[in-house]
Amino acid sequence: MKKLFVPIILILVMLLSACGGGKENPTASGTDTFTYQSENGPVQVPKNPQRVVVLTRFLTGNVMALGVPMVGVDEMSKMNPNFEAKLKDIEAVTDESVEKIIELKPDLIIGQSDIKNIDKFKQIAPTVTYTYGKIDYLTQQLEIGKLLNKEKEAQAWVDDFQARSKKAGEEIKAKIGENATVSVIETFNKQLYVYGDNFGRGTEILYQAFGLSMPEKVKEATKQDGYFALSTEVLKDYFGDYVIFSKNADEDTSFQNTETYKNTPAVKNNRVYEANAKAFYFNDPLSMEYQLDFFIKSFLGK
Repeated sequence: MKKLFVPIILILVMLLSACGGGKENPTASGTDTFTYQSENGPVQVPKNPQRVVVLTRFLTGNVMALGVPMVGVDEMSKMNPNFEAKLKDIEAVTDESVEKIIELKPDLIIGQSDIKNIDKFKQIAPTVTYTYGKIDYLTQQLEIGKLLNKEKEAQAWVDDFQARSKKAGEEIKAKIGENATVSVIETFNKQLYVYGDNFGRGTEILYQAFGLSMPEKVKEATKQDGYFALSTEVLKDYFGDYVIFSKNADEDTSFQNTETYKNTPAVKNNRVYEANAKAFYFNDPLSMEYQLDFFIKSFLGK
């Protein structure tokens, strides 16, 4: 085993050296850097990153919205209908793709706090991680703006989105009533789930930006984990006056054929709005824009 182990380590060291690895690794944009205060402490990052690798699907859209070039993203981001055209020539990577990422010569790596091989990534390029859900979706974009030296652009989007979503929320409430309830559901691995107020799928817009209400049973059931598994028999108890169905055509949606589903008030009143789950999962700016447009069209017919 020792004879095999040593050459592998040597190969990795040589690859790291070839792309400027090590603690003093220069960025692709030269030595023009600044100190970003990450949740794990200060990190020297490039002022004008040109080769970013994003190792989490939760932040790909945040970077895209600020127009910063990427050379690597996760596979699920590439499958997002809203992203796929722009990402078709970008390499698919994971937190285990160390050698591929070395070859991409990134000047900045972004990931979640629980990614594997973080010490190796830090040798390749400045690496910044975030804990999912630690901050709200607007603050998250402002943080990405700070990291990418695009803080003004990030703030401009936040201000504009807040204004537009507030206006849409007021119009929707005026149409459906102050006391109307909304549920958000999705199928995953043959199981149906209902979601709380901070779990993507448009929940942040519906419950936070619009100020719409969820059924009391949903509020209680999702309080701890942010989601709750449903059986067909109890749909009526967890369905609001309106239902947003984040629907994945690859998943089992046979519950829609049951009499229990068909007899819920939301279904009988044609108040179930189906969205493409693959474009609806996340809460980055591009996904939020898609979700806002979807809600305006669904609730207001605009």
